[in-house]
Amino acid sequence: MDNNFIQLNYLPVGKKGRVKMLTSQGAIRRRMLDLGLIADTEVVALQKSPLGDPVAYHIRGAVIALRSEESSKILVEIT
Repeated sequence: MDNNFIQLNYLPVGKKGRVKMLTSQGAIRRRMLDLGLIADTEVVALQKSPLGDPVAYHIRGAVIALRSEESSKILVEIT
């Protein structure tokens, strides 16, 4: 695995990343793919909720809130 890849839940607010791999399986994986989280999709961490989970991300023109449990299964490269 490349050292430049991090889990999406560690992407700092205001930073951009490119999706490189999904490690989830089953229905969760299907949901992520349906949301447009495929290879080379740009993701921007917009803001954290007051308690830190979920986090709002800008993905393909939409704002999507993902919990840490879900976003930890998405590997991104910081751009």
